[in-house]
Amino acid sequence: MGEGPRHSHPAQTQDEPSDGAAKPRRDVVDTVLGFARTLRHAGVAASPDRVEAMLEALGSLDVLDPRAVYWAGRLTLCGGPDDLDRYDAAFSAYFAGKRPRVPPPNARPEVHASDAAPLEAGGSDADDASDEQELSVHASAEEVLRHRDVAQLTPAERAHLRRLFALLAPATPMRPSRRRRPSARGPVHPGRTVRRALQSGGEVTRLAHHRRRARPRRVVLLVDVSGSMAPYADALLRFAHVAARARPSSTEVFTIGTRLTRVTREMRLRDPDRALTASGSAIPDWSGGTRLGDMLKAFLDRWGQRGIARGAIVAVCSDGWERGGTALLGAQMARLRRLAHAVIWVNPHKARAGYEPLTGGMRAALPSVDHFVSGHSLAAFEELTVVIQHA
Repeated sequence: MGEGPRHSHPAQTQDEPSDGAAKPRRDVVDTVLGFARTLRHAGVAASPDRVEAMLEALGSLDVLDPRAVYWAGRLTLCGGPDDLDRYDAAFSAYFAGKRPRVPPPNARPEVHASDAAPLEAGGSDADDASDEQELSVHASAEEVLRHRDVAQLTPAERAHLRRLFALLAPATPMRPSRRRRPSARGPVHPGRTVRRALQSGGEVTRLAHHRRRARPRRVVLLVDVSGSMAPYADALLRFAHVAARARPSSTEVFTIGTRLTRVTREMRLRDPDRALTASGSAIPDWSGGTRLGDMLKAFLDRWGQRGIARGAIVAVCSDGWERGGTALLGAQMARLRRLAHAVIWVNPHKARAGYEPLTGGMRAALPSVDHFVSGHSLAAFEELTVVIQHA
């Protein structure tokens, strides 16, 4: 069988069995409850009885084995084949690990079209057509929702969009490091080549090559939480949570308004609702004013020069409204551009028909921006993940 998830573990310890059966400790229970909430956001009906069944299964398994946790949840929390893909995506997002690419025990062999049995006499083609039509309508509605402006959604649509956010899978941008590793191609490694020659009597029979290793590039998200960005702040922070959970060691999240607040620790919480609640408690200037120039200067003075912005991909998520002087904003954006590998500006208003960046803040910032994108819908956030990956 293949390897299971290799990153963070869902729990750390177990209680000693008191009555012949091991029972999970409270940290395991909290972890499973948070994972069940994430599954419900993703559209899987992880009911309380299914959660209890998973906890009972974990009581007899090693909770430090990610593969055991994966199968315990898959066999108890999923109600049908339609839940499997959502479960895999939610497991990867919640535990920040790769789901095991192994078939389930006693899996049935694939049935090809040529091997399929004909329909029975009592079968109804109309029922199949009805099911296909229902799936098509559901897919079309979901596709429309992906492109809807999040500021114009109803509460029910917002709840559905949160479930779709759990399925976002941002890729990790990579950069070459100074360390090198053996490779079949690339520059010749003199030391290894000579050592091989000495082992064969001093004759060079084969050249040894090496190449640079790839390391994750740091991503920094600066999210504007001022009053003018209030309709989009929740979606932007949910995107930041997905990015932070996918790349916990190489993603930093800050909020900007009238104050600069680092919320990286809060964004690393597994459950998105708990992460946003913790971030909201830590942000003192929610829905306040906007001083982008001052906040960028504070970020660069305290964090940028210390290395967080150096060589990183920095995404500023703001509509560009600036209460302070635009000259300061322009100067700090130029300073940021000199430090960062790439600067991305995410403006939710960019997608509106006839939009032009005429505000003073946007006009001052754009000369130092490498990529100017919109952040108004789920489809726009999917596009943003691609821009970050290839920046």
